[in-house]
Amino acid sequence: MGKVAVITGTNSNLGLNIAYRLIEKTPEDDILTIVVTSRTLPRVKEVINLLKKKVEQLKKPWGCVIYDYILVDFTNMISILNAWYELNNNYQEINYFYVNAAQGVYDGIDWFGAVREVMANPLKAVTYPTYKIQRVGIKSKDNMGLVFQANVFGPYYLIHKLLPHLSRGKAKIVWISSIMSDAKYLSLTDIELIKSDCSYEGSKRLVDLLHLSTYKDLLNKHDINQYVVHPGIFTSHSFYQFLNVFTYYGMLMLFYFARLLGSHWHNIHGYKAANAPVYVTHLANPTFEPHHIKYGSATSIDGMEYIERTEIDPTGANDVYDYMEKKCKEWDEKLKYQIKPTRIPI
Repeated sequence: MGKVAVITGTNSNLGLNIAYRLIEKTPEDDILTIVVTSRTLPRVKEVINLLKKKVEQLKKPWGCVIYDYILVDFTNMISILNAWYELNNNYQEINYFYVNAAQGVYDGIDWFGAVREVMANPLKAVTYPTYKIQRVGIKSKDNMGLVFQANVFGPYYLIHKLLPHLSRGKAKIVWISSIMSDAKYLSLTDIELIKSDCSYEGSKRLVDLLHLSTYKDLLNKHDINQYVVHPGIFTSHSFYQFLNVFTYYGMLMLFYFARLLGSHWHNIHGYKAANAPVYVTHLANPTFEPHHIKYGSATSIDGMEYIERTEIDPTGANDVYDYMEKKCKEWDEKLKYQIKPTRIPI
C-alpha cells in the first residue's frame, strides 16, 4: 500500500532535499505520492521536474513515485482552507506531513555588525548571527503577524483540519524548527510576533512550544507521532537576494571554517540538512526514542552526517497551546462558507 507525503515549502532547498531523501527511503515495491506545495504553479512544475530527474538517477521503477501538488499561501487563510479542500477530496489518509515553513521579513544585513561579529568570534557569528535585519510590525491580510501566520498558525490550522486523514494514515508530523529558537526570542505578550525584531526566531520558538503541548494528545487520541527537528546551518535560498558572488562564497568559506573549528551544526548542504526530518519518519523508533526533544541534523569535521538530540525549554507551552486553540475556533467560524476549488491541471 502506498504512502502519501505532504511537504510544505517543497520548492525550498530543504523541502526539495526532504523529498529526495523520502524517494531514496521508499522501497521499490512501494508507491510514494509526494504532494508538492508552493504558492505558484511555475515553481510546482520546476520542483516536479527535479523530482523526476532524481527518480531517474536512482533508477527507480516507473510508477513508484506519484507527483501531486496544491497551491497554498500560508499567509492567506482562505488559501489554507482551499488546500484542505483539495487534500480532503483527493486523499483518504496522509502518512507524512512536513511543516517546512520558513518565511521571514528580512530587510537586509547589517554589514558593519556582521564584520564586527566575525572578527570577534567567527564561530558564534556564523552559528548565532544577530546581524540579519528584520522588519517589525508586518501583518498579513488576515490581520495576523505575518511570520506567525506563515510559519506557525497557518500550518497548525491545516493540520487541525486534516486530523482525520492524518489519523487514518497513522501519520508522522514533522515540524521544522531552528538552532536559533531560544526562549529569549519570544514574549508571551506578543505571541503573533508583531512587535518583535526577531520574528523568524520567535516563530521557531513557537514551533518548539507548540510541539511540546500537542504531541501527547496526537499520539494518545489520534495515533499520530509528531516530532520537532532542526536542519542545522546550510545554504538557504531565502537570503540570496542580499548576497553577491563574493559575499556568498565568503559565507561558504566561513561555514567550512566553522566546521573545522568544531561546529557540528554546519551541514552546509541542503541534503545533509534534511537528515533529521527524514530520520524521525523512517529510522526513529517511537517506542524508545522520546518525542519531547529536538532532533538536529549534524555533521562531523570530516563530513559524516549524524543526529544530535537537544532538550527544549517548555516554559510557556500551555500558553501557546491555549492561544492557538482559541485562534482555530475563531477561524473555523470565519471560514464556514469560504471554500472554492483552485486546481489547474498540469
